Amino acid sequence: MNTFNTSSIRKAILDMAYAGSTVHIGCAFSIVELLAVLYREHLRFDPKRPDAPDRDYLVLSKGHGVMTQYACLHELGCLTDADLANYFGNGTRLKGLADAHVPGVEATCGSLGHGLSVGVGLALAAKLKNSDQACYTLVGDGELNEGSIWEAAMFAAQFKLDNLLVIVDENGFQAMGRTDEVMGLGSIEAKFTAFGFDAVTIDGHDETAIDQTYRRLKALRNGKPKAVVAKTVKGKGVSFMENDNIWHYTRLSPENHAEAVLEVTNGRN
Repeated sequence: MNTFNTSSIRKAILDMAYAGSTVHIGCAFSIVELLAVLYREHLRFDPKRPDAPDRDYLVLSKGHGVMTQYACLHELGCLTDADLANYFGNGTRLKGLADAHVPGVEATCGSLGHGLSVGVGLALAAKLKNSDQACYTLVGDGELNEGSIWEAAMFAAQFKLDNLLVIVDENGFQAMGRTDEVMGLGSIEAKFTAFGFDAVTIDGHDETAIDQTYRRLKALRNGKPKAVVAKTVKGKGVSFMENDNIWHYTRLSPENHAEAVLEVTNGRN
């Protein structure tokens, strides 16, 4: 049975980033609990049939956090140890952004702002065929700068897509700085509420709160799309990465890789 232990997921992310000499560690760490709980308790997904027509959908609009999804798919057996060890290497199928060619990844995302439109389309399709499928779409807070996000939100409300649950990773940073400094967002919960969503703000690292919130909102088939605004810490779990935006683009050395692995395996998250 897969437990989606968050320490193991963070270690897998570190090992992938180190093997591929690549970046985006901090933004992968902020969504670990959000995806772990989703895969563990809520997402209807058969790893032996990743394209099953009755599956729930997960669109990782924040495609640069894909190492977290890869780590979860590895726990399910969709990806092998060799896949993770060759992350970002020559000939790999695991690239640095979400790629729909990977089993279990619904959409190619990385150009931020379009993933929610994909999720809305999947949710609408499920409604039109009278399916009970749910669609989860995870977006970053910096991504909310994009107008296409709010066009998709209006569409979701107009067509009463109460099978859509948007998860916002509000870690307070985007590529070039703090979101408040680049483009202040105010209350994200209030914005989604104004757009016709049932919206709630939670601690994005509290697994019990995440589970209860997903469960409660999924049960509300009231004609309103849903939004969970998750307050998170970029780099969560490694002391020298937390809230330090340099880890959006910094690669691991042998020394800080070993130090980070020691912290996550000791359960510091």
